[in-house]
Order: sequence, then structure tokens, then C-alpha cells
Amino acid sequence: MTVHFQKGQEGYGRPREGSETERRGRDAHSHVGKEVQELCLIIQSVGERREDGATVVEFGKLFERYVTISNKVVGLLLRARRQGLVAFEGEMLWQGRDDRVRIALLPCRGARW
Repeated sequence: MTVHFQKGQEGYGRPREGSETERRGRDAHSHVGKEVQELCLIIQSVGERREDGATVVEFGKLFERYVTISNKVVGLLLRARRQGLVAFEGEMLWQGRDDRVRIALLPCRGARW
């Protein structure tokens, strides 16, 4: 029997509990979380530490360093910004045009970097 949820109902827009779709979603979420953490570690290693505790790197430098690891650097930066881990000016970053935009790795309690 298939259950159909209505918009606004609990469970709407979610995979069925215990389903293969739910498992794949959890796995993907975990994988992306690890990639964001790796990105933050790279920012820390190539950036410069400011007095306020933030570590800052220019997008061009980060792109050159990270692109050898993954071509998803912009998407990961956007996700990290939504999570409050990094800050930068603008809505989107473009290679070449935004190479001088400074990306700040924000200090946060409990961070593993």
C-alpha cells in the first residue's frame, strides 16, 4: 500500500523511513559534510590568521589549491556559508572574476580545524 502525503503533512517531501532512498540520502549528506570539513581544513592550511580568530584566503588561491582535489569548490563554499562556517562577499564566486574575493573561515567552538 502506497501512502500519499499532502503538502504540509508530516513526512511530506521525505523518503519513506527505512527505505533505500532514505539510506542514500543520509550517505550523501554525510559525504558532503566530510567534503565541507576538508574544505575548511584547506582554508586553514593555506589562509592567513586574523586577530579576530578568522582565517582568510583569497578565492583564486583556494580555487587553485582545491581544484586538484575537487571541482565542487564553489558549491561547497556556498554550503559552508549556509552552515555559518565561512563568510565572503557576493552571492556566487566565479573563477577569474572573483579571484581576489577574500573567504573567511569563521572561528567556531567544537570545530575540528
